[in-house]
Amino acid sequence: MEKCKCLLIEDDPTIQSLFALLLKDEYVLEISATGQAGLKMDLIKNPDFIILDLGLPDIDGMQVIAEVRKYSQKPIIVVTARDEDQEKVTALDLGADDYLTKPFSIEEMLARLRVIKRRLKSNLLNGTSFTDGRLRISYESCQVTVDDKEVHLTPTEYRLLVYLSRNAGKVITYKMLLSELRSGVTPELMDYDMGSLRVYMASLRKKIEPNISKPSYIITHLGIGYRLAYHDENDND
Repeated sequence: MEKCKCLLIEDDPTIQSLFALLLKDEYVLEISATGQAGLKMDLIKNPDFIILDLGLPDIDGMQVIAEVRKYSQKPIIVVTARDEDQEKVTALDLGADDYLTKPFSIEEMLARLRVIKRRLKSNLLNGTSFTDGRLRISYESCQVTVDDKEVHLTPTEYRLLVYLSRNAGKVITYKMLLSELRSGVTPELMDYDMGSLRVYMASLRKKIEPNISKPSYIITHLGIGYRLAYHDENDND
């Protein structure tokens, strides 16, 4: 199979060298040291996904995310020294798929890359179903099964699970989830809040997780949101 193409937008030579080493066997890597040059390279080279630093010398990485999202939905992994939750939330709300804070674990980065690669190989966004391990969701019949046994979800629980599954591997912020819940409802029903969201997520976990105390599907990113992880990821709540 043809190698995935990655564009790294990062001005630190040490980080550039690290990714060149990490990705040399399984990926084709293009590197840009500035945001403006990175945007041009993205249009010319059309990589499969982008790894992006936020602290660039010319423009802020947030602007790069916003610009890419005007014409593409390709995965964007943010790698940044900024560790404030609000910075992460802003990047994700703009359209980033995931983030890692510097200094990051090599194993964690490789795990995130495997998720991106799996998403690129699959056709989750356009498919009629989602299947991963014990969990299967049929979008056509609105049926959810775990271990081939049907799981009965409320309309709200199903809507949340579908939204997460269509963005599997991507961190979805609380704001994005609440917006999804509120869309298409009448004004008197737009009273969903963080408390309601947590209740729905807790109920959903009880119905699909093999171990509630150690979720393997719906992963919490404290202060930020949730992610539907693939069952073979070694993530904890």
